[in-house]
Amino acid sequence: MDLWTKKVESFGFDSVIGILGFLIKMMKDMHTVTAIQSTTEKSSHFVAQSYRDCRCVPPSQAKRTVEQEDEYSWQQQPAALWRLGRKDPMRASSQLPHQDYEALLDRCLRDRCLFEDSTFPATWSSLGSGALLRKLPPGLQWRRPPELHSNPQFYSAETKRMDLCQGVVGDCWFLAALQALTLHQDILSRVIPLDQSFTKKYAGIFQFWFWHFGKWVPVVIDDRLPVNETGQLVFVSSTHKNLFWGALLEKAYAKLSGSYEDLQFGQVSEALVDFTGGVTMTINLAEAPGNLWDILVQATNSRTLIGCQTHLGERVLENGLVDGHAYTLTGVRKVTCKYGPEYLVKLRNPWGKVEWRGDWSDSSSTWELLSPKEKILLLRKDNDGEFWMTLRDFKTHFVLLFICKLTPGLLSVEGGRKWTYTLREGSWEKGSMAGGPMKSWRDTFWKNPQFLLSMQRPEEDRWAQSPCSVLVSLLQKPRHRRRNRKPRLAIGFYVFSMNKHYDDHRRLPPEFFWRNAPLSWPEAFLTEKEVSRELWLEPGTYLIVPCASEAQKGSEFLLRLFSRKHILYELGDHSSVVFSKEIVDQHGGQNEFFTKLFEKYPEINAVQLQKILNRMTWPNPRSPQPFFSLDACQGILALLDLNASGTVSIQEFKGLWKQLLLYQEIFHKQDSNGSGSLNWLQLQAAMKEAGIVLGVDVCRLMLLRYGGPGLGIDFVSFVQLMLRAENMEDVFQNLTQDGKGIYFRKPEARGEEEEVNAERNGVRDEEPLTLWKKQAASWAIQNEKQQHKALSNGLGAAAPAWS
Repeated sequence: MDLWTKKVESFGFDSVIGILGFLIKMMKDMHTVTAIQSTTEKSSHFVAQSYRDCRCVPPSQAKRTVEQEDEYSWQQQPAALWRLGRKDPMRASSQLPHQDYEALLDRCLRDRCLFEDSTFPATWSSLGSGALLRKLPPGLQWRRPPELHSNPQFYSAETKRMDLCQGVVGDCWFLAALQALTLHQDILSRVIPLDQSFTKKYAGIFQFWFWHFGKWVPVVIDDRLPVNETGQLVFVSSTHKNLFWGALLEKAYAKLSGSYEDLQFGQVSEALVDFTGGVTMTINLAEAPGNLWDILVQATNSRTLIGCQTHLGERVLENGLVDGHAYTLTGVRKVTCKYGPEYLVKLRNPWGKVEWRGDWSDSSSTWELLSPKEKILLLRKDNDGEFWMTLRDFKTHFVLLFICKLTPGLLSVEGGRKWTYTLREGSWEKGSMAGGPMKSWRDTFWKNPQFLLSMQRPEEDRWAQSPCSVLVSLLQKPRHRRRNRKPRLAIGFYVFSMNKHYDDHRRLPPEFFWRNAPLSWPEAFLTEKEVSRELWLEPGTYLIVPCASEAQKGSEFLLRLFSRKHILYELGDHSSVVFSKEIVDQHGGQNEFFTKLFEKYPEINAVQLQKILNRMTWPNPRSPQPFFSLDACQGILALLDLNASGTVSIQEFKGLWKQLLLYQEIFHKQDSNGSGSLNWLQLQAAMKEAGIVLGVDVCRLMLLRYGGPGLGIDFVSFVQLMLRAENMEDVFQNLTQDGKGIYFRKPEARGEEEEVNAERNGVRDEEPLTLWKKQAASWAIQNEKQQHKALSNGLGAAAPAWS
């Protein structure tokens, strides 16, 4: 029993109330507002919620170490908690606390104070209590970003590349998923409201959104972050030291999971689902399908997020890979070598360093097998954790591949193929509905929840002969507020064929399962958050039975189905009609068109590219059909055609189409008056949204170069500008040595005797930039001297400074 408990128990109840009143007065005098609730008081919901969620402190309040903060926080707890000593507020609730972000923000702004989140305090309880504590540096402190940098920024569109580095928490799986998220700006902005800042309406409070078992839920945090004695972030940080969106997002995810400790260990697929609400497909690379390359090409050219993991272990291998580690797959590329085609994948280590050292690594000689143009755009000699490797090596050194397909909530509702989406909640209840797996006729498998599925063909496919595609996803809910407190169940599901005319809502008896073998069953029960499978079923009636690997194991789950047309409901007492949602995949029909087109023409030239682009159905019906001239298509082809073949492949075209759709969305967002062109202000805003910052002079110069007589730039010209600007940025990043410029220097002249000795010894002149680099750089910038000067003056912090 600690000293405070003894003192409180030695006084009467009235004395305790008096002491509490005295303490409240003292804290008010110290400019600190604290909620201290008596066990007999009943406050209104608004007052209780405000005081419980927000303890406001003046911005100039002195800093405290984590030990002092823990002691301070304990002393500020309600009287009811004093009798029990220190108590973690998070342990008192099994649910994520509901907090009204707008109300809390307004209250802090009105009171001119900074928000402190009492539901996830700056104490040891938020860090955890396990192995993570041994990794923490001594003298750990909690600091706000304005205390760490003179110009803190929440997010910057200028830093398009993944710039996050892992801290001491073993959450590489989370960071790998997060870095995959940064490749899709529209999805990123769904999770991270990008209008938050440290200047406008700053009150030390931030909000993030996660897809949490069927619903998008907000998570509110304060911006106090753990740092060491020198002020360096202990957990996730950015290579740009004044950016803090990654660190704050990690804190919000830690709150959702229970603590920072609960982020230790996981799989990329789990975070991908929480960021998108998508359905993950897991591929065991040791048993990878023969069309793995086609799967990767299709995935990278569509709206998917991709991660992967290495074999189990905890060491850095000689080849540069890390055992037991998660990586982000950021791209694929088919390149043309002197001996033929090579298939490459691009990966990134969440550490922001430590790279692959084998073939096609940054220092590998295999890059000399490529054309100068291809090499300069793909090779970046920088220890930033990003690297290339062959598909063969990828299958050898990695064990799991996760591809997250996005759910309808994140897809556009304009044009395309229609799908049906159904979500049902269920549970395995001990003693009644937790039957376990199907083993023998004596087992209790029939007690599991049963779902009736009616597969139908949509009207437009009524004459089709092929089976119907259906994607089934089973997610188990956590059995405790803290993510790692209780282990997950090993789960799976069975699918049975039924009488086509079965329409009874009663549960099927044990005899049905004795007489009918399943069409699909779990090859292995997995202790994952989600298991999914894509099935091909004829129209008819089917039964889906989700279960755990052991009977009498209770838990809640979600069952999700995606197909062109279906009806799904649960049999038995829980039977009820759930209306499916109709969703639209705006790229579905186009992907089929691309595939058929390139079966006829494996490679297309500029004339064919022009015909395709001018005949395509663009997803924005409000805008006129764009017209691409042959000259424009030749320019586009020159930027895509890295191997100088004069043509592009389906992979390159799909990548182009993905960029065109993004450019169209940005263009029409800025073209608010529907004029079909952008002025210099609109162009500046459009390029900034795409991640390229232009100064005023540069922006006007771009209008002179790419715009029309009225100094307005149409969509086709905007596409040409964007493609060239992004390629130039890639060239700059790959060639710069200091991040500030690319420098051309002539070799020093040597005397005749030195030349003879050099020739005898096989020594040649070495220049900072060799001839092929000069040629490639010349291709990238096309000797446009005015643009060189303008870019060096106005492209922002990441712009090349030509000299």
